[in-house]
Amino acid sequence: MGKKGKKEKKGRGAEKTAAKMEKKVSKRSRKEEEDLEALIAHFQTLDAKRTQTVELPCPPPSPRLNASLSVHPEKDELILFGGEYFNGQKTFLYNELYVYNTRKDTWTKVDIPSPPPRRCAHQAVVVPQGGGQLWVFGGEFASPNGEQFYHYKDLWVLHLATKTWEQVKDYIYYNDVYAFNLDTFTWSKLSPSGTGPTPRSGCQMSVTPQGGIVVYGGYSKQRVKKDVDKGTRHSDMFLLKPEDGREDKWVWTRMNPSGVKPTPRSGFSVAMAPNHQTLFFGGVCDEEEEESLSGEFFNDLYFYDATRNRWFEGQLKGPKSEKKKRRRGRKEEPEGGSRPACGGAGTQGPVQLVKEVVAEDGTVVTIKQVLTAPGSAGQPRSEDEDSLEEAGSPAPGPCPRSNAMLAVKHGVLYVYGGMFEAGDRQVTLSDLHCLDLHRMEAWKALVEMDPETQEWLEETDSEEDSEEVEGAEGGVDDEDSGEESGAED
Repeated sequence: MGKKGKKEKKGRGAEKTAAKMEKKVSKRSRKEEEDLEALIAHFQTLDAKRTQTVELPCPPPSPRLNASLSVHPEKDELILFGGEYFNGQKTFLYNELYVYNTRKDTWTKVDIPSPPPRRCAHQAVVVPQGGGQLWVFGGEFASPNGEQFYHYKDLWVLHLATKTWEQVKDYIYYNDVYAFNLDTFTWSKLSPSGTGPTPRSGCQMSVTPQGGIVVYGGYSKQRVKKDVDKGTRHSDMFLLKPEDGREDKWVWTRMNPSGVKPTPRSGFSVAMAPNHQTLFFGGVCDEEEEESLSGEFFNDLYFYDATRNRWFEGQLKGPKSEKKKRRRGRKEEPEGGSRPACGGAGTQGPVQLVKEVVAEDGTVVTIKQVLTAPGSAGQPRSEDEDSLEEAGSPAPGPCPRSNAMLAVKHGVLYVYGGMFEAGDRQVTLSDLHCLDLHRMEAWKALVEMDPETQEWLEETDSEEDSEEVEGAEGGVDDEDSGEESGAED
């Protein structure tokens, strides 16, 4: 009886220990969420001290990714909101609002009272109603050490005419398809027929000239065996459109476009190009092994033409002046003369450019950029272009990256920021490039990447050191440091 009693007592002790551990984990999880909510509330307290709208000319924004870059519906302006920056030890979140004038090539920082809380990876869209509105939904907030996350499901609108923020509190959000009415500020659930996309994150959406919605790509993980997950890069495409022209009935259709499709990737960016085409830029293809993860970053362009249901690869033709010069030079070439080493346009292979950037801490980051041979984007080559066998390679553009911000204004594509990885180091970019989509000749750098803005702090060896860093730079600072963190970084 004694031994049996001991066993029963030992069993009850194990149950109590497990219950205590579960309670402790649950309590810690609640505490972490409460800590994040307290940090968000602290920043909102600082933001609440703004009493009037202030617009000041400023240099280009600090490096960031997962921000939103939107086109003003009436003015020659791009609107940059939010984003994040990670320097190896600390994560910074922003709710700053910047305006870039595409004609004057100038930046303006706009401080507006009562803005949305700091966030990244949100969704933003601009509509022309009421003099222009910027709608912002959801997003994410991270703790300074990057180990805790808070996911928003709030909805905000920036009235561009009056420069005022407004939170819309009448909303419902699930992992389904919903439509939001801009007149009544209400959600309605859609129940499309047909088979739609499987659950995923990071997919991209665009509209068609006929009023449909195209959903492309994304990323998801599946359990292949115990404690082992495998990531999947989706490259399928679906069309959501009104059935029989009715606005209250929708249908999913799987699409199989023809043409040159993008290689599988995630983290690519999307914008609407002229002629109702959807433009895809960059991204990363992660190769996962059991204990390592490496990624190949891209800076290529693809166009999807919804009217023809066809993909086109965006290739640059090269500067026009250089082509004319080379054409004249070829006519003067004597018989039997050798051709330039670059070869003909039909045989020219990719050109790799290597650029080294020295960061403020002395770290050398090597950027490798591959340029494809000159060509056209989704259009047949003319006889004049075919004759330019010795056309040079296009000028270097944005380096390969993922999570960049895109916008198109007056047929000009603007690419801002994003990130790429160099070994274990994450490089967050703040450069700005533009490309005339009608000419497709060459990229133009409007803001060069500044090496002095690149900071990377190695992880600390002990938990004690980590707590000291978090306490010193965790984001719970005074008003001045909270307001100026974006500029300092």
